[in-house]
Amino acid sequence: MSNLVNERDFATSPDCPVVDGKRQVQHITPRSADVGGIPVNRVLPSRQRRMVGAWCFLDHAGPAVFKGDSRGLRVGPHPHIGLQTFTWMLEGEVLHRDSLGNEQVIRPGQVNLMTAGRGISHTEESVPGERHLHAAQLWIALPEAHRGTDPRFDHYPRLPQWREGEVEMTLLTGEFAGHRAPTLAFSPLVGLDLVARESSTLELSLREEFEYGLLTMEGELEIEGETFPPNELAYLGRGRDRVSLDLPEGARVILVGGEPLGEEILIWWNFVGHSKTEIAEAQRDWEAESPRFGRIPEFDGPRLSAPPLPWKA
Repeated sequence: MSNLVNERDFATSPDCPVVDGKRQVQHITPRSADVGGIPVNRVLPSRQRRMVGAWCFLDHAGPAVFKGDSRGLRVGPHPHIGLQTFTWMLEGEVLHRDSLGNEQVIRPGQVNLMTAGRGISHTEESVPGERHLHAAQLWIALPEAHRGTDPRFDHYPRLPQWREGEVEMTLLTGEFAGHRAPTLAFSPLVGLDLVARESSTLELSLREEFEYGLLTMEGELEIEGETFPPNELAYLGRGRDRVSLDLPEGARVILVGGEPLGEEILIWWNFVGHSKTEIAEAQRDWEAESPRFGRIPEFDGPRLSAPPLPWKA
């Protein structure tokens, strides 16, 4: 969830500067946050970088170990519009419920993808007895032409996997290296998980029309002599046809990329929209308990309340 609104001082250019013939790499530092009782590191959106392609939100949740009588992750009913929520699970199990009646446990190596479209609500909670959680939670902004699409939920238990040298690759969405993921997308995107089983140097082929970012989830990442510690995002911009990565043993990195969306995107609380009017209407509907967002009676707990809008509706 985010309490950020589109600001002029957010970085918006998809191009990193070239200095002495070398394209620079932007370091994007994380912010600490709390989601449902889980500490997270948030790298998108920030004042340094708003989006990478249509990827507009990126949390690294955990790794967390629940102790004592903790029930683990527990996020009550809350709404979304204009986006897809994208969960890549690394450790633990989480139960998703939504206002369409879907119930799905996500396990390590799987993706949950919820398309909010014109409106949906959902909950997320650790399954009973689960003591661990480690995941990447991302949002994908829907293009304006698809912002009113029907809401839906998709679960992907199997994704393309292969190995390059000592690096294990899992394609989360899009196409890469001759592989295609089954994941539903509304704009040109790519998501790739990389795990180094031994220290490795890996060269990735890129699409020059895409902008890219690499998030270090575990270990460190080195790009062209620059080191990126855990939870720091390396923004590559667009215009590259390849990049060389140095990965120590045990490093885990996620590559996200896509064509720049080229549309103004506003983010407020759990809403992604193309105008303040659109977001204000969604907030009024949520507060009025409109049928637009449905109900989730199976969840034992209160709905989340939206904070006041930061502008006059």
